[in-house]
Amino acid sequence: MWRNRFLRIPVVLAVLFAASEVAGAPEDFPISPTLEPKVAFWKQVYTQASTSQGLLHDSRDLGVVYGLVDLPGGLSRRARDRFLEKKRKPYKAILAKLAKGKRTGLSAEEQRVLALFPSNVSNATLRAAAGRIRFQLGQANRFREGVIRMGRWEPHIRSVLAERGLPAELVALPHVESSFNPNARSHVGASGIWQFTRSTGRLFMHVDHVLDERNDPFMATVAAARLLEKNHERVDSWPLALTGYNHGIAGMQRAARRLGTKDMGVIIEKYKSRTFGFASRNFYVSFLAASAINADPVAYFGPITKDPPENPEIVELPHFYKVSTLARAFGVPTSALAETNPALREPVWSEQKYVPKGYPLRVPRDPLRAAPRVILASIDDGRRYAQQVPDVRYKVRRGDTIGAIARKFGVRQSEIVALNGLRSAHRIRVGQTLELPVRGRQLARRRVQTARTAPDPLPSDGVYRVRRGDSVHSIASRFGLSAAAVADENRITNPHRIQVGQLLKLSGAGTTASAATDSTETTSVYTVKRGDTLDAIARRLGTTSTALVAKNGIRNPRKIRPGQRLVVPAAD
Repeated sequence: MWRNRFLRIPVVLAVLFAASEVAGAPEDFPISPTLEPKVAFWKQVYTQASTSQGLLHDSRDLGVVYGLVDLPGGLSRRARDRFLEKKRKPYKAILAKLAKGKRTGLSAEEQRVLALFPSNVSNATLRAAAGRIRFQLGQANRFREGVIRMGRWEPHIRSVLAERGLPAELVALPHVESSFNPNARSHVGASGIWQFTRSTGRLFMHVDHVLDERNDPFMATVAAARLLEKNHERVDSWPLALTGYNHGIAGMQRAARRLGTKDMGVIIEKYKSRTFGFASRNFYVSFLAASAINADPVAYFGPITKDPPENPEIVELPHFYKVSTLARAFGVPTSALAETNPALREPVWSEQKYVPKGYPLRVPRDPLRAAPRVILASIDDGRRYAQQVPDVRYKVRRGDTIGAIARKFGVRQSEIVALNGLRSAHRIRVGQTLELPVRGRQLARRRVQTARTAPDPLPSDGVYRVRRGDSVHSIASRFGLSAAAVADENRITNPHRIQVGQLLKLSGAGTTASAATDSTETTSVYTVKRGDTLDAIARRLGTTSTALVAKNGIRNPRKIRPGQRLVVPAAD
C-alpha cells in the first residue's frame, strides 16, 4: 500500500523538489511558503504516478499524502469507486483512533500517519481529516506525452504570447488543461488543448456543428491569449487571471473583494464558495508545478524528444468546397487534411457539409506543388459553391429517440444535440422540429416578407441602459454594431450575463461587416408573441432556429418571452 518515496512533502521538499525552482519563480507567478507543499504535491502527480496509479491525500492539506494506490485494470467507474473506498477505510479508522487522543502504543502504520501531521496536531484536526481523504489519479505518462506533443505548436504559442506581451510561462497551461491533446474532451463539454467550453469559446471563435475552432491548436491559442489578457486587465494579477481561466474571472474578483487581498495563497486557504471547489482551488498551484516541469522536463523524465513544429501551407478558401475536391486538387489524402484541420467537424469529412468559405485551409507542404492559390484557381467552377448545404429539418414522432434519429440519418447524437441547443439527448417531444446536420433533398422553405428596418441610431451620449430581454447580440444588432466590439468595449466576458439597468458604452466602433460595407443591407426584427416558439418563428420567417439562436445570442432556445425582439437573418 505504501511507497516510501511518498512522504509528507515539507520534510523532503529539498530532496524531491529543488528549492531553487521555488526561489526562482518569476514575479508574475509568485509562490508563497504556504503554496510550496501544494506545488510539490502536483509535481508528484505529474511526474511520479502514472494513470494506472493515484495518491490518497488530504483534500485541503496537500502536504498530507497517505499512500500510492495501484489501480486494477478494466474496472468500471462504480467498481473503481468501491475499490478506492476500501483503500480509504484503513486510514479513516486510524485517524478516528488518533482523534480520540491515542498517542502511545501505536502500530508502525499508525505512527506513520500521525507523523504526517504537525507534532501538536489537535484531535479536532485529525477528526476532520478522516472525512477529507481524496484520491488523485496520476498523470506522469500523460504529462510526458504532452511534452512530446507540445513541440508541434510551441513556437506558435510562444509567438502569440510574445506578440500580446503575455508571460512566456503561460506556454505550460495546456499541460494542466489537456496534456496538449487536441482531441481532449471534458465531461462538461470543454474541448481542445486549451479546453474551451462552447459558451466561452463562442466569445472568441466560431463554434458550431460544421466548424469548431476550439479543436484547432493554432486558432484556440489566439483565443486563449485574448481571454487571459482580458482576465488580467480586470484583476491586474496573474494568479487571479490564471485561476479565472478555470473558475471565471468574476468569481476571482468576488474572492479578492471579499477577502480584501489578491494573495492567491490567502484566497486558496480562506475563500469559501460553493463553486470554488478542488479544481479551482488547485488550478494555480498545478500550473506552477507544470511550469516548473516544463522548464526542465529532462530532469523529471530523462531524455525526451519533442515532435517537430507543424508548418503547413495556409490558404483562405474563396468558395465552399467538398473536402474530397480539395484533397484531389492538392494531391493529398483526406486523412492528411483531417490531421492539419481539426477545426472541421464530422459533417464536413462525411461530405454532408462543405468546407466553409473563408476558412484558412492548412495543407501539408510539398515543394513540388504549385502555390495554394494557383491550385484553388484551377478547380472547376462546378466544384465551387456559393452557399453551404442547408440543414434538413425533422419532426419528432411518437417513439423517436435522438439515438434512433441519429442512426436513421447517419449522424452523431452529439451533433443533433449541439445543433439544436438541447440540454439533454434524452429530452425531445413529439412534434418538435429538429435541425439535422445532413445533406439531403432540399426542403421547400416558405419565406415571409417582413418589414425591413435600418439599425437604430446610437444613443446621443453613447450609453445604453440594458432592458429586460436584451442580450449583447441583440443590442449590437439593433444598433448595427459588432457583438464582439460591444463585449470588448464593456469588458464583458460572458455575453449571456448582462443585467437589467446595466449601462453599456456604444462608441460605434466595430460595426458589423454588413453595415460597414453595404449601407443598403438591413435587418428584420420580429417581436415574440404569446405562444410563439423559436421553431415556429423560424418556419414563419423562412429561416432556421439555429440561425435565430446564433444571430441573437440565445442561450436556451426553449426560453423566449413575449415582447422579446429577435433580429431575423436576411433571406438568402
